[in-house]
Amino acid sequence: MRNEGGTGRERVPARVLLRGEPDGWHWVLVDDAGAERRSDFAGAGTRWAAGGRPDPEPAWWRRRLAETAEGLREAVAERLTDATFREFGAEAVITWFAVAEPVEWEGIVTLREADPARFPGRVPPFVVTLEPGRGALLPDASLLFSTRAADAWTTLDAVAERCGTLPPKPSFLCGWTGHRSVRVGRGTLALSTGRGEDGVERLAQICGTRSPGWSGNPEMRFRLDGVDLLDEPAGDVVALLRELDHEIVRRGRSVRLAASGLTLHAPDGADGAERFTGVSLGVPAALSPLWTGS
Repeated sequence: MRNEGGTGRERVPARVLLRGEPDGWHWVLVDDAGAERRSDFAGAGTRWAAGGRPDPEPAWWRRRLAETAEGLREAVAERLTDATFREFGAEAVITWFAVAEPVEWEGIVTLREADPARFPGRVPPFVVTLEPGRGALLPDASLLFSTRAADAWTTLDAVAERCGTLPPKPSFLCGWTGHRSVRVGRGTLALSTGRGEDGVERLAQICGTRSPGWSGNPEMRFRLDGVDLLDEPAGDVVALLRELDHEIVRRGRSVRLAASGLTLHAPDGADGAERFTGVSLGVPAALSPLWTGS
């Protein structure tokens, strides 16, 4: 992301602008003195790329732009509230208005008291305890590989209600019968289902992602044998798992515990001092042929 211009330090943000143009998306922060700072997002813009052919924009293109804008509004809100916390000890809340939907938005910024989860020990984390071969334990529920799909979705709905986030929506993910995800803090908890040999659709994979930095409220943690998989440096996590006699297999930026059906994912360019940002637990290969649930 490229920055142009600048606002003075200790200037309170007043509004933000988000625009999609043919060559890409950018956002502009305007402070209370009227000074502006522009930041560009990497990636494609709003023009349909027909590869030199006179193809019209497909019917789904506008929907994709709307989804892109929604994700970028969320990214702007996270970056801005982190910056205001660093400078003012407060959170930034953006109220968005469509100027030219879906590619141009304006947001009014207000400040509020800092989220208590930013201070260690103030808010209990949302702990997902992984149990290879069985599934996972949540604070108020369990997600076992014997869980039928309908019960898994009900559990995910309860997580969304507990965390005050939007209900999960079904989405297509190649290789799975069903897939849904929900926000927990700034992370995601996702479930995928498959059909066993008896034809019944059951939980087949549990995934979690968490970006670096403050992890939101509540903080989501994934634990295996007492190890916080996404909270410790990646190198330390691998060393601890080896000490616990887990066989480690590296594949690019991923680390796999084949016997456990667990995979840890690191972002491109990360080193052992950085943290893993994703974890997935599925039915171990040794149990897959027998996966019929109960």
